[in-house]
Amino acid sequence: MLRPVVLHILWSAFLLTLVSSSPAGASDDAASAQPLRSLVVKPDPAGGVRATATLLFPGSPPLLQSILTDYRRWPELFETPMRLANLEDQAGRVTTDLYISHALLPGEQRLLCESQTLPGGGLVTDLKGGDFKRYHRQWTLHPAGDGTQTKAEFELWVEVETIVPDWLVAVAMERELNAHFRIVRQKALDRITKEK
Repeated sequence: MLRPVVLHILWSAFLLTLVSSSPAGASDDAASAQPLRSLVVKPDPAGGVRATATLLFPGSPPLLQSILTDYRRWPELFETPMRLANLEDQAGRVTTDLYISHALLPGEQRLLCESQTLPGGGLVTDLKGGDFKRYHRQWTLHPAGDGTQTKAEFELWVEVETIVPDWLVAVAMERELNAHFRIVRQKALDRITKEK
């Protein structure tokens, strides 16, 4: 019984090595968010993984907010393949039903969440159901510089039903979040260019 578990962990580590060495995951300095406080990803003592970062993005908070709340385009903000199965907006509470295909996990994992915008700028997303034990993500947005930039506080807590150890999930998550920040920054730059 132990043998399939060990094989799955070894296979996951092998896949992680392949994914981590992929050139697509390499950070392009010109397209990366400027870190004010570096991304920290580590196993949470209560289970799962916690990530925090403070980042500087181009564009005003409303511009960044519009990218983060474009729920139909959420899959475009990540390198990890995912599909949006359903979207419901009820009085500012947006429910997203996502199916995520991850190299560390077999098949698709369902992530059913509810998101709300924060009064001062930002977005909070919490787990409603699916294959995750815990999911909480929060972006808090503040104007920076002369208002043409956004200081973003980012927090994420994730726990998935898996036999993959949390330290391995943390390694994969760090790579994926750096790619996510790079993509969000590029979307902001693209919107700024269109508005000129």
